[in-house]
Amino acid sequence: NCSEVTEFTLVGFPGSLGFHVCLLVLFTLAYTLTVAENVVIITVIRVSPPLHKPMYVFLGNLSFLEVWYVSVTVPKMLLGLAAPQFRHISFAGCMAQLYFFLALACTECSLLGVMAYDRYVAICRPLRYPAVMSPSLCGLLAASSWLSGFTVSLGKVFFISRLGYCGPNVMNHFFCDVSPLLNLACSDMSAAELVDFLLALLVLLGPLLLTVFSYAAILSTVL
Repeated sequence: NCSEVTEFTLVGFPGSLGFHVCLLVLFTLAYTLTVAENVVIITVIRVSPPLHKPMYVFLGNLSFLEVWYVSVTVPKMLLGLAAPQFRHISFAGCMAQLYFFLALACTECSLLGVMAYDRYVAICRPLRYPAVMSPSLCGLLAASSWLSGFTVSLGKVFFISRLGYCGPNVMNHFFCDVSPLLNLACSDMSAAELVDFLLALLVLLGPLLLTVFSYAAILSTVL
């Protein structure tokens, strides 16, 4: 990596100290509630045998994902609101945050597509549902969603990390994301942008088509 920048400064939200305090309280409450409600969902599903069914297995995976999804970005943002010295993030830390943010986002897309397919089988093929959505298949679909999300994101982060960052290191954002990072790059971004586009298309198109097909079939069955 020929990067000369060793850390980035996250601008976050502009405004006065009072405004930052209000945001800090608001986002802390929202973060706490988000984590708490998802932990409750996971716990209820875990301790209730009647809920050990495909729909709730996927819902538990989604809730587990949401806990980590918000935890990748929000705590760092809260620290930045609390004290300016915490608005700095190392290059390696930025790439790690970007990777986990993208990986969890891609995994969420896959899980939502799988959940839509589960509802399609349950409503449109109710007699075959127990045979089709077996525990082994549910585990395979959930594991595949996580594996695909964390694997695909490696390609994105690899190309972004190989760019040169030799100019300003001030990022007009509250966490490390693709667009703000590309705006700071001082080398040719064509390869990184192409990979980002192709992988985004791959990750979004498949689950989107599966979701649209599933809910279209459900609507036609119900109506």
